[in-house]
Amino acid sequence: MNNQIKGLHHITAIASDAQRNYDFYTRILGLRMVKKTVNFDDPQTYHFYFGDEQGTPGTILTFFPWTHARAGKPGTGMATEIGYAVPADSLDFWQQRFKEMNVPHGPVREEFGDTVLPFSDPDGLQLKLVVPANADPRKPWTTNAVNENKATRGFHSVALSLKNTDDTAKILTDIFGYNLDNQENNRYRFKTDVIETANLVDLILDPEAGHGINAAGTNHHVAFRVSDEEVLMHFREKILSAGFNITPKINRDYFFSLYFREPGGVLFELATDNPGFATDETVENLGTSLRLPKQYEQAREQIEKILPKLTQA
Repeated sequence: MNNQIKGLHHITAIASDAQRNYDFYTRILGLRMVKKTVNFDDPQTYHFYFGDEQGTPGTILTFFPWTHARAGKPGTGMATEIGYAVPADSLDFWQQRFKEMNVPHGPVREEFGDTVLPFSDPDGLQLKLVVPANADPRKPWTTNAVNENKATRGFHSVALSLKNTDDTAKILTDIFGYNLDNQENNRYRFKTDVIETANLVDLILDPEAGHGINAAGTNHHVAFRVSDEEVLMHFREKILSAGFNITPKINRDYFFSLYFREPGGVLFELATDNPGFATDETVENLGTSLRLPKQYEQAREQIEKILPKLTQA
């Protein structure tokens, strides 16, 4: 049994406007909408999945676009930065694109030997494009505006802001199998060698910072990747044995998952590779129609009337 964590599976964030969120991630950032469904606990709210062609784990950024959601506040106890890998020599293109499209962005900087361009989405979610020291070999989703030499490859890293990093670090090392790879000032980089991409987690030590407020423009949870349900339940036992509360296995239609809150306050999920996103749509048609969890299918007409109208390219 390949009973190891295989890096990041997906990251879920909160937005305030469905159309604006869709436009930004597909038309500006050039991602594919892999799945258009609804929040399992709130079927009057969309759940969008953006990623590569097939929604490969390690490429999937998802959103709950709650209409008129108040602005959140990044802070401790949450993921505060999402990194996407991009090819060498692509940052000039992205800087110009962000300038033309009025995307807030900062100056290019160096971080752990990588070249980084920070930017934010329309709700203020903090992201960055990263040219890694070693080129990312994943095949990207491309558009007419964002070709293969510029397109994002999927996640490079995620950063968690914490008042104390020690106990969170133990989760990463003792349970998830990561190792401390590097440190720059108050940022500690953890890495798993099980997979070559989407395999980095940064812990930012900031004891004086305020707690984050989870609303629009902030991250809801971070999901780590496992192969299948057998491995998922193996980790459930490990987490229980370490003294943490963790949910039963939950069927999310496109993966099976568990949730627990790590000691620093960040909501962690473990999610399986199986069955994937092409279970109710073909790969060619992913994200083109509204898919509903089985329990809501009988209420489709009512749900479709409530959900905001969405114009897709």
